Amino acid sequence: MCNPTENIRTRGDMIRIVLKISASLVLIAAAVVPGFSQSSPDLQTFFRQNIGLSQDQIAAIRNGQPVTKNLMSRTPAEVFLFGAVYIHAAPESYVQFAHDYERLRKLPNYLAFGLFSNPPQLSDLKDFSFDNDDIQALKNCKPGDCQIQLPASSIQDFQRSINWSAANVNEQVNRLLQERALQRLLTYQREGNQALGVYNDKRDAADVAQQFAYMLSYSKAFPERLPDFYQYLLAYPNAKPANVEDTFYWARVKFGLKPTLRVVQVVTMRGSPNDQVASAIAEKQLYSSHYFETSLDLSFCVRGSDDPTKPGFYLIMAMGSEQAGLTGPKGAIVRKEAVGRSVSNLRDALTTIKNTLERNQ
Repeated sequence: MCNPTENIRTRGDMIRIVLKISASLVLIAAAVVPGFSQSSPDLQTFFRQNIGLSQDQIAAIRNGQPVTKNLMSRTPAEVFLFGAVYIHAAPESYVQFAHDYERLRKLPNYLAFGLFSNPPQLSDLKDFSFDNDDIQALKNCKPGDCQIQLPASSIQDFQRSINWSAANVNEQVNRLLQERALQRLLTYQREGNQALGVYNDKRDAADVAQQFAYMLSYSKAFPERLPDFYQYLLAYPNAKPANVEDTFYWARVKFGLKPTLRVVQVVTMRGSPNDQVASAIAEKQLYSSHYFETSLDLSFCVRGSDDPTKPGFYLIMAMGSEQAGLTGPKGAIVRKEAVGRSVSNLRDALTTIKNTLERNQ
């Protein structure tokens, strides 16, 4: 991943980029909720002890008001956001909302989008491509100094395989990009997190699998309530629960100054009608060409009513990421302003989801 400060000339530019990243993430995010009924004291304990909510905030959630906050991070590059709201709708409606990929296609910041076949095919990546600026930047890439987030082996592969003086250089680059993206996804589907690789675009390498495991170790944000689901995220493709399905998609998204290519795995767990956890959804970033080193958005829907004539559920969102550009003196300024805006954006997103699902009942 590229450090945003490499190509940003002003503090204002830095802030706008991180704010746009956070705002866009809210639009596509899912979230995490522990599995408890509304009357269970465990849910109240989670809100109070893990998240640090007051009794007034807990009551506000139950009354249909979204509550959001920034959780304490362990490193300057780490960001965790929490949000929760009670929705008077069937919890299954949120799964349908989260899987409405046509909705993503229509968002103005989504420049291109594609679902992968099962198994993935090269044709699925037809529009998965770098723009001219990224291709020119790639021409000069070196391990430890590259404006695109790539492993050292990929940087060397592009340097060796492309005829940079040819008229069809863009076509060459994007064909190789698509072939390598398919290859890496298939390897990930066979071998799991170890295939995510190490990014060598900056001086300090980023081991994506290690970062992902570290993110999931943040027990304050991710309570240990669904051990099979949690273990599958770490052990994929092994230990898959029977009630879990996987979907993979790619997107070209306008997060900031640079359009960003992403590959994402969506892991959906559906509970039985008698389970307190109606569903759990994880959106796990497998690759991002800019900005995010690691990103994981988890969502759990917890049944809040036993009356089939008055369905309802808690939607709790926890969004974690490792981002470049948030460290150092300038990064601290960016972080403070960006996180504050992100919390507000998450509140707006929860309100939109609530209104949409309740309106469609």
